[in-house]
Amino acid sequence: MTRGNQRERDRERAQARSGNKGKQPKGDGLTPEQRRERDAKALKEKAARKAAQASAGGINAGGGGNANDKK
Repeated sequence: MTRGNQRERDRERAQARSGNKGKQPKGDGLTPEQRRERDAKALKEKAARKAAQASAGGINAGGGGNANDKK
């Protein structure tokens, strides 16, 4: 049995399975600076929502202690 080209055949099969996608550029049409600004704004909004939930006594609000601390 000849197995010399197994690696090449496996690469071809893997490429066929992936649909020849390869690396594609980001499709949002933003420059890196615009992307950073967008992401920073999203993180600030997320932090504000989390802080509001914690101050309102949400599910995850609390001291973060566990039951083993009680003696």
